[in-house]
Amino acid sequence: MNKVIELMYNKWFLLLLLVSNFIGTIYGYYWYGGQLSKTEWYFMPFVPDSPTATLFLSILIVLILMNKKWGLIDALAFTTLIKYGVWAVVMNLLTFMETGFISWIGLMLVASHGVMAVQAFLFLPYLEIKPVHLYITAIWLFHNDVIDYVYGQYPVYGQLSEYSDHIGYFAFWLTVLVLVLLHQLVPRSNSLTND
Repeated sequence: MNKVIELMYNKWFLLLLLVSNFIGTIYGYYWYGGQLSKTEWYFMPFVPDSPTATLFLSILIVLILMNKKWGLIDALAFTTLIKYGVWAVVMNLLTFMETGFISWIGLMLVASHGVMAVQAFLFLPYLEIKPVHLYITAIWLFHNDVIDYVYGQYPVYGQLSEYSDHIGYFAFWLTVLVLVLLHQLVPRSNSLTND
């Protein structure tokens, strides 16, 4: 574990993670292009969940490289990476179970989203939040769930559309889980500068 922590403090490794996550972010927004083209502007910030999670991580890495802290980004990156990483892995595996087939794109999505969730834990040594960051993150995540499953803005997996109520319920409990992890695993800051 110490070797992993040493690696996480290596500037060149952080730059590599920044570049790869930023490229993944751009690809993710491109992937959502079709859905975003049919989305009302006021729902747009809540539709591309996974690329927004990696965008939060990219901002976090830039802050680390600049020796800065922003607890709200710490909280948003940690929770969204786990939530949407796990969600996408589960949805792709369910699609495979439903159809009996998984494409190379499906395998790529499983791998890349699994890595998202793992990265959240790898960055734990850097993270530090205040209670207000937990509350704002909870509002963001639950609001996002409502936009997705009440207003129907979730990513469409055609073969799973008949299970949308169950998927929404699963997403709700994923939100609860990541907020519990944030509360239990991420240290609190007493610093006045950790905005």
